[in-house]
This record gives sequence, C-alpha cells and structure tokens, in this order.
Amino acid sequence: MEAIAKVTGVRVTPRKCKLVVDLVRGKNVADALGILANVNKSATPVVEKLIKSAAANAVNNHKMDESKLYIKTIYANEGPRLKRYMPRAKGSADTYVKRTSHLTVVVAER
Repeated sequence: MEAIAKVTGVRVTPRKCKLVVDLVRGKNVADALGILANVNKSATPVVEKLIKSAAANAVNNHKMDESKLYIKTIYANEGPRLKRYMPRAKGSADTYVKRTSHLTVVVAER
C-alpha cells in the first residue's frame, strides 16, 4: 500500500530541489522531517510540506500506521520554463529562463 502526494509548478529550479530531495530519499518520515528542519535551502519548505501531505494521505485515506511510514520514492522533475527578457544597453534585450519543478513523493509502510 502506498500514498502519493504531488506538487506542480514550484518556482524553484529542479537542480536545487534535487539537492534537498536526495537528503531524505529512503528515510523514515519522522527522520526526514528532522533532517529538513536543519537544512537551509530554498526548496526545503516545499519538500517538507509535500512529505507531510503524503504522510497525511497515508494515515487518513489508507489507514496506515504513522510510525512505520518511510519515503519509498521522491523525485523532482522539470516543469515548464518561463522565458523572460531584461532590457540592456542600446535598445537590446537579454533573455533569461525562470525554471519550475514538479515534485512527487510516495510514502509506504515498512
């Protein structure tokens, strides 16, 4: 039995999300939340909220035991890119890309 939680279009780059996601993969939910409480990265609040959501889905929808939950899979994929322009000298413009992420967490019982 598994419980899934997803979030799409997070305004954090996938590369930054993957740094945080790799820290908690395979850990117990309580341990993962403890680790994230001490990580100072921009993606940490989003990942923490998503893990809590997946754990709540497991407990409330699938009647799993909260103390036995662990993170079975967690990954960050690339979402749509927002292309923007910045004015430069002599009427020209530079393009830059604002990247977004899609995060997925699967929680299961040990």
